[in-house]
Amino acid sequence: MAHKALKDVLFALLALPLTLGAGSTLAQEAKPAPGVAIELSATRDEGAGCRVSFLIQNRHPSDIISAVYETVLFGAQGQVVRMALLDFQELPTDRPRVRQFHISDMSCAQISRVLINGAERCEAPGLDDKACVQHLDLSTRTKTELIG
Repeated sequence: MAHKALKDVLFALLALPLTLGAGSTLAQEAKPAPGVAIELSATRDEGAGCRVSFLIQNRHPSDIISAVYETVLFGAQGQVVRMALLDFQELPTDRPRVRQFHISDMSCAQISRVLINGAERCEAPGLDDKACVQHLDLSTRTKTELIG
């Protein structure tokens, strides 16, 4: 009987690190910090230009009514080629949105990176004036770099 009790205690002690590890994994999967996440999801040559697709998510506690970002496009040699205002429109809280833009007279291969230079407009009642630019989480799934 004592042998079985000892065996149960040892099993419980061995299982404890696994349980604690699972708890820390759950903590790591917690909701991300407030901010805006922008992913350059895809680029595709289309006609005489490049169609760029962004996946954007507002992680703030309230909706962003309007978000217009000033962007800078860099050429294949790293030089500034163009500045553009991209209107991401309304961004509801915690709901991913895809926004597409056509960059005329440039192939996708000619765009080495995109810089989010700031927010031209950010209407977000109840949020800080800089809600669209503070805590930007930028990423890319393309050969084109996204920086901010």
